[in-house]
Amino acid sequence: MQNSPISSSDASKASLGEDEKRWNTRALIVDDDVPIRELLIDYLARFGILGFGVTDGEGMRQALQEDVFDVVVLDLMLPGEDGLSLCRWLRAESDIPILMLTARCEPTDRIIGLELGADDYMAKPFEPRELVARIQTILRRVRDDRSDQRGNVRFDNWRLNSVLRQLISADGLVVPLSNAEFRLLWVFLERPRRVLSREQLLDAARGRSIEAFDRSIDLLVSRLRQKLGDDPKAPQLIKTVRGEGYLFDAREIG
Repeated sequence: MQNSPISSSDASKASLGEDEKRWNTRALIVDDDVPIRELLIDYLARFGILGFGVTDGEGMRQALQEDVFDVVVLDLMLPGEDGLSLCRWLRAESDIPILMLTARCEPTDRIIGLELGADDYMAKPFEPRELVARIQTILRRVRDDRSDQRGNVRFDNWRLNSVLRQLISADGLVVPLSNAEFRLLWVFLERPRRVLSREQLLDAARGRSIEAFDRSIDLLVSRLRQKLGDDPKAPQLIKTVRGEGYLFDAREIG
């Protein structure tokens, strides 16, 4: 078997009907057992998962350079570099989900694999339908985690939930925000450590609750400071720049 990203056999299996169906997921299968690889590619296709097969670590790296995948199904016992070493490399280079396979049932292998960053672990022989279910579970968890990360912005000792429009303190206290307060804070988070004029802030935070005159933004900033526990006499987060506007000076945003 040559170390090409996709063997001719695997490629023909994977591409069968590709033009006629919509693939929801792309899976890279790293396994030197050709019959198992072909079986998996055929079976995964029934569930909208387009499978690509490679034999070893060299083929895996080449495939990852040439294409984008949603999940890697990685066998533990491979010629040359083993699955644990490849798992370690993958996790250092990417956050792509990893499902490890092995014919060995040693608990230490499973523990090491998970510690190195694998998302799940299956022992051979296995039911293909269970593999599909585990892939779907991993991807659902990853999507939920990424959605949660996008929906939450952390700054200093606070977290802003952009879906619920709530401030959450380090000790879990939930502070509700008005629409205008949320929009104003969001503008500050998007443009930290920059002086923003009242006009800029007013345009960004404008809503039915905001009247179109400069000093209304001062009142809104005051309310936001109060909810953030920012001392108006010596504010640390929302600083007044005399004659210019305001500057959001959070130490860490992420």
